[in-house]
Amino acid sequence: MTLRLIPYLVLNGTASEAIAFYEQALGAEVLYKQTFGEMPENPEYPLPAEAKNLVGHATLKIGESHLMLSDTFPGQPHQVGDQVTICISIGDKADAERIYATLQEDGQVHMPLQETFFSPAYGSVRDKFGITFQIFTEDKQ
Repeated sequence: MTLRLIPYLVLNGTASEAIAFYEQALGAEVLYKQTFGEMPENPEYPLPAEAKNLVGHATLKIGESHLMLSDTFPGQPHQVGDQVTICISIGDKADAERIYATLQEDGQVHMPLQETFFSPAYGSVRDKFGITFQIFTEDKQ
């Protein structure tokens, strides 16, 4: 099982500024960056025009490590103290399901594990210790 833990920063409209800062301060290399406006539209969550340029997802390479970040989705609360989550990036859907099921025990589901346009199994859960994990399955299976 290939499993990586990647810090994930959730910012309140300043992700682009943070990316530029980390490029300068840490020599970060942008591996991927997509705005909310570049993502497929979801009629259940209409995107306000002023949010189209906010970062929906970015991955930076810093030295031998990766850092992921995004802005808070428009209309969702931004809670100080919840800016850093851990993304569990895994290659196997069955392993993702097992890990997600275990982490949600006595925890709180933020997003059920489900297929998305970017992953065959993605979800978010806060474990019983108050730590938020995003489970991201890399490969379609």
